[in-house]
Amino acid sequence: MQKDAKAQVTKRLQRIEGQVRGLSRMVEEDRYCIDIVTQISAVRAALRKVEEEVLRDHVAHCVEGAIASGNRADQRKKIAELMEVFGRAER
Repeated sequence: MQKDAKAQVTKRLQRIEGQVRGLSRMVEEDRYCIDIVTQISAVRAALRKVEEEVLRDHVAHCVEGAIASGNRADQRKKIAELMEVFGRAER
C-alpha cells in the first residue's frame, strides 16, 4: 500500500474503532435500539469507504504495475483477484 493511502486508511480505521467502542457502550447502556442500528449503519458506511480506498490504491499501484510490466500471468492474476473481490461484495 502506498504511503499516503496507508495513512488515510489507518486514520479512518482508528475513527471506526472509536465508533465500534461507542456502539459497545450504547449496548451496555441499553440505548434505544434504533439509535444503535443507526450507528451500526454509520460504521458499515465507514468500512465501505475504507474498502474503496484500499481497492483504489490496489488498482493504482498493483494492477497498474502488472499492466505496465507486460507480464500476462501477473495481469491475469490481478484481474482475477479483483473479480473475486467484486463477486464477494455482491453476495
